[in-house]
Amino acid sequence: MSTNIYDGAYDLEKVIRSSEEFQNLKKMYDEVNADESAKTMFENFRDVQLNLQQKQMMGEEISQEEVEQAQKLVALVQQHEKISKLMEAEQRMSMVIGELNKIIMKPLEELYGSMQQ
Repeated sequence: MSTNIYDGAYDLEKVIRSSEEFQNLKKMYDEVNADESAKTMFENFRDVQLNLQQKQMMGEEISQEEVEQAQKLVALVQQHEKISKLMEAEQRMSMVIGELNKIIMKPLEELYGSMQQ
């Protein structure tokens, strides 16, 4: 019996969408977006995050001033209850995705891991 790997992936997508972790993340995301001040603050936070990540990926040095600005912004958004809850939900979802990735990669790890023995 041949299994279509893409059918399995789409099934997994459906399971993720219906999971408690994703539903909670969506709810928190919607709450932040419904609050204009929270939405603006969160978007600014994301912009700073993305800019720093892009600099790192391009091998550019991040200045001490940029680091301090980012740290202040993190402290500020963590004080906002809705954004803080969204960030917690993001972290939980990220953990789930990480665990799923380990499961998905297990056949390759077993295959290539056995070559090193």
